[in-house]
Amino acid sequence: MIDAYEEPGEPDRRGGGRYLWWLVRCQPGRSLAGAVLGSVWMVLLAATPYLLSRAIDEGLEPGDYAALTGWTAALFAVGVFNAWLGIMRHRTMTRVRMDANFRTVKVVVAQAVRLGAALQRRIGSGEVVTIGVGDVQTISQSLTVVGPGVGAVVAYLVVAGLLLSISPLIASVVLLGIPLIVVLVGPLLARLQGAEAEYRERQGVLTARIADLAGGLRVLNGLGGKGLFADAFHRDSQHLRRQGYRVGAVTSWVQALGVGLPTLFLAVVTWLAARLAAQGAITIGELVSVYGYVAVLVGPVAFWVECGYQISRGLVAARRVVHFLRLQPLADTGTCGAPAGTAVLHDPESGVRVRPGALTALACARPSDATTVLDRLGRYVPSRATWGDIPLDEFRLKQVRERILVADHEADLFAGTLRDAVGGTPFRGTGNCATNHDEPAPADERVHTALHTAAAEDIVHALPDGLDSLIDAQARNLSGGQRQRIRLVRALLADPEILLAVEPTSALDAHTEARVAQRLRTARQGRTTVITTTSPLVLDHADTVYYLVDGKVAAAGGHRELLDTEPGYRALVARDAEAEEVVR
Repeated sequence: MIDAYEEPGEPDRRGGGRYLWWLVRCQPGRSLAGAVLGSVWMVLLAATPYLLSRAIDEGLEPGDYAALTGWTAALFAVGVFNAWLGIMRHRTMTRVRMDANFRTVKVVVAQAVRLGAALQRRIGSGEVVTIGVGDVQTISQSLTVVGPGVGAVVAYLVVAGLLLSISPLIASVVLLGIPLIVVLVGPLLARLQGAEAEYRERQGVLTARIADLAGGLRVLNGLGGKGLFADAFHRDSQHLRRQGYRVGAVTSWVQALGVGLPTLFLAVVTWLAARLAAQGAITIGELVSVYGYVAVLVGPVAFWVECGYQISRGLVAARRVVHFLRLQPLADTGTCGAPAGTAVLHDPESGVRVRPGALTALACARPSDATTVLDRLGRYVPSRATWGDIPLDEFRLKQVRERILVADHEADLFAGTLRDAVGGTPFRGTGNCATNHDEPAPADERVHTALHTAAAEDIVHALPDGLDSLIDAQARNLSGGQRQRIRLVRALLADPEILLAVEPTSALDAHTEARVAQRLRTARQGRTTVITTTSPLVLDHADTVYYLVDGKVAAAGGHRELLDTEPGYRALVARDAEAEEVVR
């Protein structure tokens, strides 16, 4: 089984079937062992009716008790040996499935790390959760075909040969009837794939809504939007439930036919063999063996149907994993080194021009428009943005990341100590760029300075062990304002040359926000900082404020200047009744 620190290998991204085959090829010895053990186990199941027929014909019917005892002992020995084979087969196939599970987890996690900040821009969080929780398990289960699936084919051929030695007529019925059963189930498996694919897609959407609800319930309550969101969630969950019923209906038919058709087939063959025995064409022992052979075949046929069911679901899951693995991070097409000194950042699409060493603010009625500008300036989306009059895309991506940091107010916070949460950032350098990832974590003095700038000392004092206190994933044991300040502390400790902060104070009360705005300007004195905000407490400290309308600069200047000259800006940030009336 794959080791926790072993490289998973390069997955085959050409399709769902090829990905499943890659998982088999990654463990050839174990897969072969599973196929051999499964085949021998199923063939020995067929040996039971053969030995039983010999015991009847050579021992019981002629009254030869020595022969009867010998065949009975052989039957017991085969049963014991086959029980041991069943244990080994199960253990081997469990390892095959676990290897596939862990290997898929590792390639998915590696891809998530590879995409980095582009992950949220390429795929929904619900989709990633669905892959990690459901699809990985489904893929591993589909590899059952490697063991019992191969064994079912071998057992079918062996039993067909044994039946041919008894009666060509019965062998012909079995050889033609069993494939017919599989063909009848085939259309249902195709239908199952379609229903399962749609179900998984809806499940990903609903999982994303659950995550949004869990993270924003407090905000929804404050805005009175909980009922609206609950109605939307109810509609989506009902759609998912109905789709789940569709999947369940197809699955039930597949499983019912997988058991019912072989049983019906068993009855037909037994009736045919009984007539041959009555006619004297076969012996009583052969009649018993025919019944046993066909009864044994019920198992392989059920395995075929089950494997077809698992493979159908596995292909759907593998296609989703392959789609995720095909996502590409931002291409590093740059060949130029970053500017030697400070330089102007410019976004021609919006008209925003960021002067080096200044505190610049972007105010916009739609926060997403301002965030899009920062994404372009931070080179997270293709754009015509320039840095020192040179297109940003022409610089090496690594150097852009070392000197320009986009600090998202909803960035992830991992479980661990508070010290790790604020100090576990890759931006650990000082000066104009962050360089060495291997240098020690920020000293307590720097941490406390950043905590003071973000007005976050009270968070540390309120926790039982201060900086060494444990916080939950996404810091759920902290309030929204506390989480926002912790994220700001982390960005400040990164100490980038250019800091692009998305709504760093939106969840803070006015008193705390005023302190953060004043201290942030002092802490970042002489360094380039861009903030998206509509808070007058923050805007008043900015050197330049850009007022954006539909993602374009409508006006620029100081905060107080724009209040006096731009009614739209005054309505947005001051919220006085007279200005709002003008906008209407």
